[in-house]
Amino acid sequence: MDFEWIMESLRQGITEMTWLEAIAVFFGISSVYYSIKKNIMVFPTGMVSTLIYVYLCLKYKLYADMGINAYYFGMSIYGWYLWSRPATGKEELPVTWLSNVGIYKSVILFLLSYGVLFLVLSKFTDSDVPYWDSFTTSSAFVGMWLMAKKKVENWIAWIITDLVSIPLYFYKGLMLTSFQFIFFTVLAVIGLVSWMKSSKKVSNGY
Repeated sequence: MDFEWIMESLRQGITEMTWLEAIAVFFGISSVYYSIKKNIMVFPTGMVSTLIYVYLCLKYKLYADMGINAYYFGMSIYGWYLWSRPATGKEELPVTWLSNVGIYKSVILFLLSYGVLFLVLSKFTDSDVPYWDSFTTSSAFVGMWLMAKKKVENWIAWIITDLVSIPLYFYKGLMLTSFQFIFFTVLAVIGLVSWMKSSKKVSNGY
């Protein structure tokens, strides 16, 4: 790939970057920070970021990503409610690896969601990136599902989502968002290593 073209695109994208995207990236990174700290502020900061991205994805014809951000927004409301009213006397869900059946279900979930999303985007919208928009959204669906079940593989799904999102948002001219996904990739790798250690402790009976 032409390095000079990449640098020129980067300079142009930064020049054309809107204050709205900058705010979305700021609150997105803040949300990840609070998530690492297990602070309830993860939800309000995440809601600001995802709400802005719903608008940005609509504007840039990333319709599947628009839907996933709307879903994130709804889940943030639900999570905020649960975190503010913690249940007592309940055992914490352990971190584990998927069984063979779980892997099969994850693959089926990805393929089904990808097929439906691609069909909708290619037939009923003016999206110019239906393949990639559907891919990132489908892998994010899998990542969310596995994270809810505290499966180690959720981080693998997020790493794949982030790696594909980097060039996708770069192509769309959302440069800060593209760099945000680089940051998210690093965090996902850290999360994967951490959860692998946690699952090992569970298997060893600690």
